[in-house]
Amino acid sequence: MDQIIVTGNGPLSGQIPIAGAKNACLTLMPATLLSEEPLTLTNAPRLSDIRTMSLLLQSLGAEVQTLQEGQVLAMSSRDLTSTRAEYDIVRKMRASILVLGPLVARFGEAQVSLPGGCAIGARPVDLHLKALEAMGAELDLRDGYVHAKAPAGGLKGGLVEFPMVSVGATENALMAATLAKGTTVLRNAAREPEIVDLARCLQKMGAQIEGAGTSEITIQGVDRLGGATHKVVTDRIELGTYMLAPAICGGEVECLGGSIDLLTAFCEKLDAAGVSIEETDRGLKVARKNGPVAAVDVTTEPFPGFPTDLQAQMMALLCTAEGTSVLEEKIFENRFMHAPELIRMGANIDVQGGTATVKGVGHLKGAPVMATDLRASVSLILAGLAAEGDTIVSRVYHLDRGYEHVVRKLESVGAKIERVQEQ
Repeated sequence: MDQIIVTGNGPLSGQIPIAGAKNACLTLMPATLLSEEPLTLTNAPRLSDIRTMSLLLQSLGAEVQTLQEGQVLAMSSRDLTSTRAEYDIVRKMRASILVLGPLVARFGEAQVSLPGGCAIGARPVDLHLKALEAMGAELDLRDGYVHAKAPAGGLKGGLVEFPMVSVGATENALMAATLAKGTTVLRNAAREPEIVDLARCLQKMGAQIEGAGTSEITIQGVDRLGGATHKVVTDRIELGTYMLAPAICGGEVECLGGSIDLLTAFCEKLDAAGVSIEETDRGLKVARKNGPVAAVDVTTEPFPGFPTDLQAQMMALLCTAEGTSVLEEKIFENRFMHAPELIRMGANIDVQGGTATVKGVGHLKGAPVMATDLRASVSLILAGLAAEGDTIVSRVYHLDRGYEHVVRKLESVGAKIERVQEQ
């Protein structure tokens, strides 16, 4: 098992290219199941989750080719051999549930294993199922699988009213509705850039969609979808993560491919904390304005609010801010598991339920720490950039699910960081 060793060594300087979005790509890949014609994705991130989704699609009989060192995915679902997504693959990644809607829409049936629990909360799939029921699907949960069957003649357009915003359920419903007979309306739909990116790809394939990016999406079903080539949107979470690096340890870094509109609420909080963000021809240039950053309060919310996937990284910044910050986590329970590890590095953090109070300290000290999930792992690396001495991060396999070449990218701007095999 690998570890990452980070040694605080001062300000950073240079450019970091931002990859395509993991969460967008994981949604776009199942869209290939909707058509007999090829779907090609460019700007794909090179991550273990993408490989897992590729294996899942291949287990159904889809062809998935990886080109240009992993940055292009060429897929075809012309000759699918199965509509059953097995537990052994699904259990590795919750995004696997996104094959359910496309399979039922195109083939009229699917059997998809329930993904199971998650380290950052239960994240149930009931909203996915209710959306398909609204389109006429018959559902049966048995032996750990969702058995779904479309009515005679296929799915039918319907009204889907989500009781709470769910990105995954919106994506599943959106894909299923493209081939449903008639009109489907999704109310209280998620508004994330990944939803907009999926809608754009589906439109290239021939889908009729209006309102993506708003809370109400209308889909007019079509008889069939064609092929397309689509560029995956920039990963806003990777973007925000690397924007925090110079904010934490000083210097100036340009994040290539970034734009403020992907992270408006996040950029507003950085500005309030005393971090300068300048739009350039190639992306975003980030640096501290003057001296240490100031404390700010953060509440995670669905897009366009502050992303829950940047809460852990933001906490790392606020550990050495001047003053006291309060972070409220309103999306997932159990998402402060990085706090005890930051405390090992000298941070002053008090967690009470879904609220963490962070009192800034003068400096952090390197220590052996353990990653508990994807975003927690990178928050510990960020903290290590500004800590005195060595920070040794274990369980970095979490990192490989969401960040490609993190060591190489941080090294390129002057960080002292290396990946080693655990002794």
